[in-house]
Amino acid sequence: MNHFNLKSLTFYGIAIGSVLLLFKTVSVYGESKLKAPPTINNHYRIALQEAIPNCGKPEQLILNMQQSGIYLNASFLPANPEAESSNSNPTHNHLSGIFSNQELNLSGRIDKSVFCQISNPKDNYVHSVKMQMQLINQGNFIGQFSLSGSTRVFKFTAVPDKTQVKSQQSKKH
Repeated sequence: MNHFNLKSLTFYGIAIGSVLLLFKTVSVYGESKLKAPPTINNHYRIALQEAIPNCGKPEQLILNMQQSGIYLNASFLPANPEAESSNSNPTHNHLSGIFSNQELNLSGRIDKSVFCQISNPKDNYVHSVKMQMQLINQGNFIGQFSLSGSTRVFKFTAVPDKTQVKSQQSKKH
C-alpha cells in the first residue's frame, strides 16, 4: 500500500501551487489597486458665504459626520450644546451620502431651525437638503447646498472643529 505514488503527489503539488499563485495574485492586486477612502473628522464648523433669505443667521453650524468606508451619515449639532433648540426634531435632522473621489454628496431632511433663528415654533418646517462638498487641503471642505423651496445654491466652507479634535485626542491618551 503505497500512498505516495507519482500521480497523487503531482496532483496535490499542482493544486497547492495553484492556490498559492492565486492568493499571491489577489494580494498584489489588492495592495496596488484597492485603497481605503481617507478618514474624515467627525465635526466640522460650517461657514456660509451668504445669508439664507428670510432667515435670521444661525450662531454657528456644526456638521457631525460618522463614516463607514465610503458611506456617511451626518447631522447638524448646535454650536453651544446648552442652547439646543426645543424646536428641532432629531428625526428631521439626518443626512446620508457617499464619499468618492475626494467628493462628498449628502442628502436628507433638516428642520428650518438648524439654519435659521426661529422665535415662533409654528414657523419651523422641514427642508429637503442636498449638499455637495469637495475635500481640499488639510481636511477642509468647500461646498454648496440647496434647500427645497429655493432655487438658490448656498456656498460654504467646512473646517474641522478644533475643540472636538482636541477633546477626541485627549480621550485617546
